[in-house]
Amino acid sequence: MTPVITSWSQGAWVALDILLVALLIYQVLVIIRGTRAAPMLVGLVVVAITFYLARIGELTTLNWVVSHVLPYLVFALIVVFQSEIRHVLADVGRRLTFLGGSSAESDSYDDIVLAANLFSQHQTGALIVIEREIGLRTHIESGVPLDARLSYDLLATIFRPSAPLHDGAVIVQKDRIAAAACFLPLSMNPLLSTQLGTRHRAGIGITEETDAIAVICSEETGAISLAIEGAIERDLTVEQLRERLGSELRRYLAPVTLPTSIGLNHSDELAATLDSPLREPAPQRSTQPGSEPEPRP
Repeated sequence: MTPVITSWSQGAWVALDILLVALLIYQVLVIIRGTRAAPMLVGLVVVAITFYLARIGELTTLNWVVSHVLPYLVFALIVVFQSEIRHVLADVGRRLTFLGGSSAESDSYDDIVLAANLFSQHQTGALIVIEREIGLRTHIESGVPLDARLSYDLLATIFRPSAPLHDGAVIVQKDRIAAAACFLPLSMNPLLSTQLGTRHRAGIGITEETDAIAVICSEETGAISLAIEGAIERDLTVEQLRERLGSELRRYLAPVTLPTSIGLNHSDELAATLDSPLREPAPQRSTQPGSEPEPRP
């Protein structure tokens, strides 16, 4: 017999119950979308409908099979969907972690520190903007959308001098790169040093309008700067950059071993240059039979 709702409070609890179930189903569908679990879930629904029709049609043999197989079906689902279940639980844990930030986010911001160290050593210009409470959607739409996980390798690839996206800013949302080659407003503060170029003024300008943080690497000197609330801190060391990011983002960034070029001899510097992700690819030489080497000037 269907229960009858006799009061407004009981109706509110029923509505809340339905809303939570709908939200749970929606989140599960969003998580498994695009994975191998999606077609498997469709097959599971087809099997469930078949069993339901067998129960209604009083198919004795099929009902006997269902009654004996159903108790083991739960264990079979756990085995089949074990990777998806781990992903769902990890995602729920990340969403419920409010204090201190997750370790994945800390690792991601350490990638920014490592990338800044690389750009500083090779004097590569870079501008990385970290979004906080105020959204940067307008500036994201001005660039090339990426929506990729933040990583050291991706930052090194984007700001490679020959890369088509190296001009402009990279905007970071949590642990993802939202867009690259973004246009930012330039600061018109007349008190800024005349030595600051367009990249630095753009980093300061976005922090004047929003609460974002801008990490800037100079192409001329390799110096690392940090722009916050319209002010700029120049000539930071990599350790100082990590400490400032950790304090401003209110999370602990564990120390990591940073690569350094101090104390290298000539051969070591050459090897480090060849292994750098910012190194330009060497031109391919022709290996066809009968080819002659090009004369040197």
